[in-house]
Amino acid sequence: MSIQSTIEAAASTLPPSLARIAAVVRENPSIVIDKTINELADECRTSVASVVRFCRAIGFSGYAPLRMALATELGKEAAQFSARGAFGSEISDEDTLQEAVSKLAALELLAIEETVAQLDFDVLEAAIDAIDSADRILLYGIGASQFVAEDLAHKLLRVGRNAHVLSDSHEAVAASVLQSAPTVAIGFSHAGSTIETVRFLETARANGSATVAVTSAKDSPLARAADHALFTEVRESTFRAGAMVSRIAQLALVDCLFIGVAKRRFTETVDALQRTREATRALRD
Repeated sequence: MSIQSTIEAAASTLPPSLARIAAVVRENPSIVIDKTINELADECRTSVASVVRFCRAIGFSGYAPLRMALATELGKEAAQFSARGAFGSEISDEDTLQEAVSKLAALELLAIEETVAQLDFDVLEAAIDAIDSADRILLYGIGASQFVAEDLAHKLLRVGRNAHVLSDSHEAVAASVLQSAPTVAIGFSHAGSTIETVRFLETARANGSATVAVTSAKDSPLARAADHALFTEVRESTFRAGAMVSRIAQLALVDCLFIGVAKRRFTETVDALQRTREATRALRD
């Protein structure tokens, strides 16, 4: 997992003084390389001790190890982005439209690569087991996360699975209480702290459902409410209209879940896809 993605995922769970450091480093990662620990503390309006606590919160023993690791990471990414036609990971006011688009594409490719690279396949397998054995699949997310929930529901419905996207928080909690059949509840939230989505998973689990979370935040309420938590690795761009890069990473995980479920009943899946494609052909032609 990259340092920058670690900071992105941890930012929402840090106390205020450490969150200020995270915000500054997320905006300009090279500041860690360019400034001493005292200078960074001044820049973030905090203390040297807080910078040390920040380093430890993201897995480093101190500032010097963080500087060395981040310098290596930024060097590798500079070469990677340059090879893809992008000249850095962040969009600036001076970028042409082509440069801005290239940078966004690089961030999205990086999110998919890092998400798949750190994927815990034992957890993925367990989540697939839960979905495959459920008679009822409930999916819930707010904002852009709802679009991701709808994408998975659409795929599952195409292969004959009983999947429901819940439209509001009251409906989600009400549906999660009723256990007329073996149920799996899947919640989507980038930050993992959306109250309605957390409550949905907590209620579902309390009433006997298997629960799955798709989030970027490992130490988050949503992850704690899930039997099986799948994590994205994401760095959003400055121009974040809702979710952009995080949505792409979530969709990658959705496809992993669908492929896993589809492979469990390969012949049935292929038949269902062919039949539904044929049934809708007249609507497309």
